Amino acid sequence: MVQQISDSELELMKIVWANNGSALYAQIMDELSKMGRTWQKNTVITLLSRLVEKGLLKTNKIGRRNEYTAVVSEKDYQAAQTQTLLNKLYEGNAKGLVSTLIQREMLSAKDYEDLRQFWEREKSK
Repeated sequence: MVQQISDSELELMKIVWANNGSALYAQIMDELSKMGRTWQKNTVITLLSRLVEKGLLKTNKIGRRNEYTAVVSEKDYQAAQTQTLLNKLYEGNAKGLVSTLIQREMLSAKDYEDLRQFWEREKSK
């Protein structure tokens, strides 16, 4: 099971995932800067350390630099968080979630048709 992470930790994971699953500390800081995040060095190091402790990242020394590598893929993390959401809000009932998405117009008719076609392709594999 994948541990819960904070929104800030998730931002760092997204940077690592977007960089083919690994990034140097300097690359992470550059991406945060591009996003307008002015986080202090110690804050980022603390967040990265927490992600290592939680088993989502591992660290490799390259000379004096740290490279952070994702242990959990973005798709696996999304699947685990989706299951947590389903269990927490819908008692594991995916139909309840989809019904809410349709009723609240968060899922358009086009989205539904795309998903139906996806379903058909997946069933035929």
